[in-house]
Amino acid sequence: MKIVLDTNTVISGLFWKGAPRQVLDLARSGKFTLFTSPELLAELADVLGRQKFSERLARANTNVEELVLGYASLANTVRSIHISPVIKADPDDDKVLACAKTANAEIITSGDRHLLELREYEGIRIVTVNQLLEQYS
Repeated sequence: MKIVLDTNTVISGLFWKGAPRQVLDLARSGKFTLFTSPELLAELADVLGRQKFSERLARANTNVEELVLGYASLANTVRSIHISPVIKADPDDDKVLACAKTANAEIITSGDRHLLELREYEGIRIVTVNQLLEQYS
């Protein structure tokens, strides 16, 4: 199954145990195929570089670059096509939609309300991590 994870889901999976970590583990085992884009990887690096994550990075004895490269090696990177603006309240969310469309993904997994409120984008379902795991694990 082709899946695009929103940045919030990736960060939760990298730093905490629970459902987002299970999704990453299922991708590592080949159950899910993850996709990302250079834009989403840049966003991941930007968010991980925020002060609020510095202590967690130090405790994990890692850095932003290692985490981003690690995720990039787990996911397939696509060069997203341009899409017309969809989420006017948070235009950064369009990067997730563009990546999913380019990758012909079946699912976007997110905790972002703007994305979740769409429920679907051009045939791509948008679900929470728990919804994904309930249906496909």
